[in-house]
Amino acid sequence: MKRGHTTSYLFALLLLFASSLTSLTGQPLTTPRPSPAATLSQQIGMAQVTINYSRPQVIANGNDRTGKIWGNLVAYGFNKINFASQGEIPWRAGANENTIITFSDNVKIEGKALKAGSYGLHMAIHEEGKATLIFSENTSSWGSFWYDEKEDALRVDVQMQDHGFTNALTYEFVEFGPNHGTLALHWEKKSIPFKISIDGHEMALAAFRDELRGVKGFGWQGPLSAANYCLQNNINHEEALSWADRAMGNTKNFQTLSVKSGLMLQMGKQEEAVPFADEASTMANVNQLNGLGYLMLQNQQTKHAVRYFKLNTEKNPKNANCYDSLGEGYMALGENEKAIESFKKSLSLNPPPFVKANSLKNLEKLGVK
Repeated sequence: MKRGHTTSYLFALLLLFASSLTSLTGQPLTTPRPSPAATLSQQIGMAQVTINYSRPQVIANGNDRTGKIWGNLVAYGFNKINFASQGEIPWRAGANENTIITFSDNVKIEGKALKAGSYGLHMAIHEEGKATLIFSENTSSWGSFWYDEKEDALRVDVQMQDHGFTNALTYEFVEFGPNHGTLALHWEKKSIPFKISIDGHEMALAAFRDELRGVKGFGWQGPLSAANYCLQNNINHEEALSWADRAMGNTKNFQTLSVKSGLMLQMGKQEEAVPFADEASTMANVNQLNGLGYLMLQNQQTKHAVRYFKLNTEKNPKNANCYDSLGEGYMALGENEKAIESFKKSLSLNPPPFVKANSLKNLEKLGVK
């Protein structure tokens, strides 16, 4: 009896296992894709640009498709299909699912505005070498097979370029600066670059306004940083002045006084700027006082610049750079004899190479060898 019960139990287990196995056979294993997924992310100013795509290859499994990519595998123009959307579709700009490009902030593509967000990226390649970039609001489709022109957020035409052979389709930022970047698709022997630009200053100012509502708005360093950014970039003066006042109201030091003075100079308020610069000069170290002099020099306040340079030589009589700067101040005033005397004094103090070179260059300009 016991053996019969055991046999029945084992048989039941086998039936259960067979049933489970049958239910699982419809779920295939995950295997590597021929066109693997990739992600590229790049910071442009304060904006983040990310592109998710798949990478088909020109040469794969012994099959060389060189010369058969553009106009063949990637059809020219819009390709009519008789399945899925049954419409005319562009290339998916990669393989597999949508190529998706995401912008954390508003941008411009080749000078045309595009709002922050994620977009399905498609391309229509033209035989004459033009490429139409299509940014679709649909990001959930497989490739371009359900592409709908009504979902276009932006179309931009760019020019394809010849490029060194690239086997696996690659997106790369080929050039970028503080407020722009050029993203390019490379595949086979072609490249499709397009410029992405941002309003870096407006993004920075928006971030300042937000941060200064938090804990950073209680001290002097936060408002000063915002004001100084505006000073360095010669922008947004009225609001910058209010930030400078907030900083100075909290702590009056060389930094807060000099930034306020600099902003007022840029705003054309020279007479109002000088008292703040004068007060800053009383708190300045040698480099700060030198910088204050050049601030005045850059804003055509030459007499005030010379006054600060001269004060620096009096406070630091063995500093060659102070005399070199004073020489430049006198040159700007047209007082060449005093300029020559100052440059010679600088050279007599065993100046560092960059100061020596500047003094010698200016002496030569003044006819002294």
